[in-house]
Amino acid sequence: MIKVGIIGGAGYTAGELIRILVNHPDAEIVFVQSSSNAGNPVTSVHDDLAGETDLQFTAGMPLKTVDVVFLCMGHGKSVEFMQENNLPENLKVIDLSHDFRLKREGNEFVYGLPELNREAIKAAKYIANPGCFATGIQLTLLPLAAARLLTSDIHVQAITGSTGAGQKPTESTHFSWRSGNVSAYKIFEHQHEGEILQSLKQLQPGFDSDFNFVPIRGNHTRGIFVSAYTKYSGSLEEAKILFRSYYASHPFVVVSEVNPGVKQVVNTNKAVIYLEKHGDKLVIISVTDNLLKGASGQGVQNMNLLFGLDEKTGLNLKPVAF
Repeated sequence: MIKVGIIGGAGYTAGELIRILVNHPDAEIVFVQSSSNAGNPVTSVHDDLAGETDLQFTAGMPLKTVDVVFLCMGHGKSVEFMQENNLPENLKVIDLSHDFRLKREGNEFVYGLPELNREAIKAAKYIANPGCFATGIQLTLLPLAAARLLTSDIHVQAITGSTGAGQKPTESTHFSWRSGNVSAYKIFEHQHEGEILQSLKQLQPGFDSDFNFVPIRGNHTRGIFVSAYTKYSGSLEEAKILFRSYYASHPFVVVSEVNPGVKQVVNTNKAVIYLEKHGDKLVIISVTDNLLKGASGQGVQNMNLLFGLDEKTGLNLKPVAF
């Protein structure tokens, strides 16, 4: 049984982790840390878990009692955690912030996108879980990069639900502002662009075309819809064969013949990919749940790989049909 600790337990990603792990056949949550909620029942914050767990939030972090710890704190806090704590030698860390996603000197974290780095993840000690936009976008482009077929500029527009901004209320996540509203933000400057380009160049080192990303705030709560296009000289059928071959061994990615909607994947760890060819351009659409395949579900997928389990273990989650 894998002993699990969760640090920063009051946010959306921690809530989803708990929801998955209380039903995981090979994992046991030992502690859920939250300084602001210490001593309170986990269900006082994550009320959807009523009847599922009697865990209480802790102030301390008994790291020697667990095999793996999930870091669900705000961006910048994970660096502080790694610097300020003397971690047990065998403790594995899965970080859900952006602190360790980019390769730089001294960074021991493996970038945790299984569809890109599955074998490296299996051998890792520390995992940097990908960003939610980054996951959905990379899944539309990895097969082309692996075949060295990214030869032109890439154009991406992606829309995300309000939970992607975290639990702390802000002006742009307030219900009165978000409901019935759509807006663009961080155009060509989104923080996930660095990790996306890093992955594309890992597969296609010579890629030097422009990557143009327009992020959109949607008026729904969860789910990411990505539409990407780039020039592609092959046929649509050749593209489908390429994508199906690349994802054949990756159980959470489905290459569909039907143009998908976000509701197909909400509450699941799936990514559904759809392709169209228009003139000399290949259009690739992906839909994912930003809190699951884009965060906590992928985190558990990485945990499964770290501990030698089938990566699907505990992640047989069903979509919400209506």
